[in-house]
Amino acid sequence: MSSVSDKSSVLLPVCLIIIAMISVQSGASLAKLLFPVVGAEGATSLRLGFGALVLTLVYKPWRTSVTRGGLLPMLVYGLVLGGMNFLFYQSIKTLPLGIAVALEFTGPLSVAILSSRRPVDFLWVILAMLGLFVLLPVGGSNTHIDLTGAIYAISAGACWALYIVYGKKAGIKNGQSTVAIGTLIAAVFFCPIGLVQNGLSLFGLSILPIALGVGILSTALPFSLEMMALRRIPSRTFGTLMSMEPAVGAISGMIILQEHLTLEQWGGMFAIMVASVGATLTIRPMTKKTN
Repeated sequence: MSSVSDKSSVLLPVCLIIIAMISVQSGASLAKLLFPVVGAEGATSLRLGFGALVLTLVYKPWRTSVTRGGLLPMLVYGLVLGGMNFLFYQSIKTLPLGIAVALEFTGPLSVAILSSRRPVDFLWVILAMLGLFVLLPVGGSNTHIDLTGAIYAISAGACWALYIVYGKKAGIKNGQSTVAIGTLIAAVFFCPIGLVQNGLSLFGLSILPIALGVGILSTALPFSLEMMALRRIPSRTFGTLMSMEPAVGAISGMIILQEHLTLEQWGGMFAIMVASVGATLTIRPMTKKTN
């Protein structure tokens, strides 16, 4: 009886994470369908706006008082959350979804590697660099990847790295409302960009249903599911499972957007995924110095 209970306690968070990844990448695919109508900037505004609305209704952040010490981490967290979304949507204007996710993944991968300075970490660095070399249009690569889009994706990854660092700091000080408050901050700073570009047409009746779906699938649902999963499994397991996200993105892009990758691109993406899994599994918590 206990073994069945143990299995279910492990399977539930794993299922939650898989659903969250599918949700995020399906939302990104839907958002890309909006690009011809409202542009990447408009899609970013709609995602953040509707995501903030849903998360605010769910978590009721007005009940949380942000402490003075938690104000700066929260502000930075919200800004990099918005920047991550904005830059990622800019990248998928010219990149297949799976490639953009793989390049963006260099951000959390860097955080994982920098957290553990052991000889084995050089293996993951080399593997990640090999994957980047294959994907980026350098060294005679035949992957036909747009350089501007790749720079946007890697920049989104840098924001993701800061999101991890400051999200943890903000979460410790402000609890479960952190995601809702951070998304609200992101919406305040980045929604005006889409509004300026599109005006009131951003709220067209034909756009709003898809926009609501993007907000729920890309932000509200996955963030909530990931939070539930993190309470039930170690961070290391969570990070390992999240390493599947580039593949989920590629499959989502293939099904919804008809984006097909070359064998070389799949290889480069797989190298980054393996580097991410390896870095997550071999990470060793830093011990405090004792005098």
